[in-house]
Amino acid sequence: MAVTSRNLRTSTQRSLRALSPQPPKVQRVAQPRSSNMLVYGIILLGVIVLINLILTPVLGWASTRLDDFRYGRPRTVQLTAHVGHEAASGLPSHFVALNLERRVVILELPGGDATQTRTIVGPYLFGAGEDLTPVLLRFADVNADQRLDMLVNVKQEEMVYINDGASNAFRIITADELGQLQSH
Repeated sequence: MAVTSRNLRTSTQRSLRALSPQPPKVQRVAQPRSSNMLVYGIILLGVIVLINLILTPVLGWASTRLDDFRYGRPRTVQLTAHVGHEAASGLPSHFVALNLERRVVILELPGGDATQTRTIVGPYLFGAGEDLTPVLLRFADVNADQRLDMLVNVKQEEMVYINDGASNAFRIITADELGQLQSH
């Protein structure tokens, strides 16, 4: 028996591997970037739609709760102003604007006197959820007659009520008066 310094098993396995046919190397063909971008774009669009579907009702609910906190139910706004209807008391008039089941109603307490309350009936609001729309008031001298007129804002539409000095009341602006104001 001969003694060798080589391991015969390892050298035999190496020679057999060298003789066996090697599978051909497969070259990967790179996919065009446009198809990857299309997939990413579709995924991004899906995520945006999903976020929109989730956030829209949540933001609507939060907006309604914020209006509940600000204006209550029914939607109510109060304001005090010197409009010239105070008579002898000299106190400012108190105004309460309400959205009562889609009907805009404004109460004026001249000089803060509740026994002299005047009611101004405004427009009826149409549409779903309009019973929750706040009615906002502000006062400005629109027709330059030195008396504050009442501006009623509902859903970013403004109605002008002229302060009629003769009757100490507010009345809706006429088409002629509106035309004169717009021409200036």
